[in-house]
Amino acid sequence: MAADGGRVVVGVGGSLASLAALRVAAHAARESGRTLVAVLAWEPPEGEALYVRNPESAWAAQCEREARARLDRAFDEVFGGAPQGVTVRRRVIRARPDRVLCAWAADPGDLLVLGARTGPRRAAVRRRVLARARCPVLLVPAPAFPRRERRALRRATTGDFEMPA
Repeated sequence: MAADGGRVVVGVGGSLASLAALRVAAHAARESGRTLVAVLAWEPPEGEALYVRNPESAWAAQCEREARARLDRAFDEVFGGAPQGVTVRRRVIRARPDRVLCAWAADPGDLLVLGARTGPRRAAVRRRVLARARCPVLLVPAPAFPRRERRALRRATTGDFEMPA
């Protein structure tokens, strides 16, 4: 991929698919000499309409701090910090994910990378992004796990991951 002035924009949410997308996006940015823009879009858990009725700035600030921590955690989990050999811009934005991602990847020379996470809400975001995107979109699936391991992971608790003393 040749550098043509665009950016590599990746949607990050913390799912396995978005972590895989972050790794692929960093590789694409490094190979092309582009800037990597990692975007985590967030909304109040009950939605903007309900929040407008009863706004609480301290609560909104807490949600934003948690979103920033989730974005930092994604970089730590994938790269152990910042990826080497690529310029990174991290953005935490309060808005609908499809709108934010399409706004950040608005140039035809950009590349938009998304995790192809399953689920009705994620599929809706992906459909809206694919319908609105003005640049190429790369969908990255979550790593596949054998069925037995998926069942075990669903039943896992935090105690299963504790380190022995």
